[in-house]
Amino acid sequence: MTLASTTRIWTAALVVIGDEILSGRTQDKNVAQIAAWLNVQGIRLAEVRVVADDEPAIVEAVNALRARNDYLFTTGGIGPTHDDITVDAIAAALGVGVVHHPRALAVLEGYYASRGGLTEARKRMARVPDGADLIENRMSGAPGIRIGNIFVMAGVPHITAGMLDALTGTLEGGQPVLSRTIGCWVAESEVADMLGKAERAHPGVAIGSYPFFREGRVGANFVVRATDHAIIDACIADITAQLEAGGRAVVGDGI
Repeated sequence: MTLASTTRIWTAALVVIGDEILSGRTQDKNVAQIAAWLNVQGIRLAEVRVVADDEPAIVEAVNALRARNDYLFTTGGIGPTHDDITVDAIAAALGVGVVHHPRALAVLEGYYASRGGLTEARKRMARVPDGADLIENRMSGAPGIRIGNIFVMAGVPHITAGMLDALTGTLEGGQPVLSRTIGCWVAESEVADMLGKAERAHPGVAIGSYPFFREGRVGANFVVRATDHAIIDACIADITAQLEAGGRAVVGDGI
């Protein structure tokens, strides 16, 4: 569900790049941390796509998602090996060439001065689409890339986290989305109409319903999201009153 609000909603998309993700050899952890970081910036993660190390697939995903979102993030494929093709794919999507960024070269040269020197393979990590800026990486030297509304980041989660930290406060966004959860031992189908009416009665909220089956019976957790605590509290109170009026116990913070 989307938040019914007249305020500007800023959105971002994420392209997770890598054969290792699609094969199951590596479990992606970046979606959750990027989504959480974006929310603090007042930006909603609207969609995520996972693509292979295939330039046409990356180009298609980048061009589709950057066009319909305020921001596009990519993770993976910016290392020193031959199959790290993200930079080339981003450049192809934008119709620009690939160059070695002088500041990236300087950073890498300093980082690898005591680590065997800046080899040709390591120089690959200074390649950027022509016209790009850098995203600082305090963890491993190799910077991320910012060009237009695209942010090209590492696939290693702790390095991604550092790049996000460097970007904190630099992107325009709206109000962060807040949430509260309640739970109830009730079949989702029995309260679907009530939830819909509650959402319509409280402009600015979105209600997510998450059913489960435990201990031999069905239940559901209901998450109310909005940008204002008071609106959330009023909606939670409304739902709670209606559930309790039907003889159902409500569990704060969910089941």
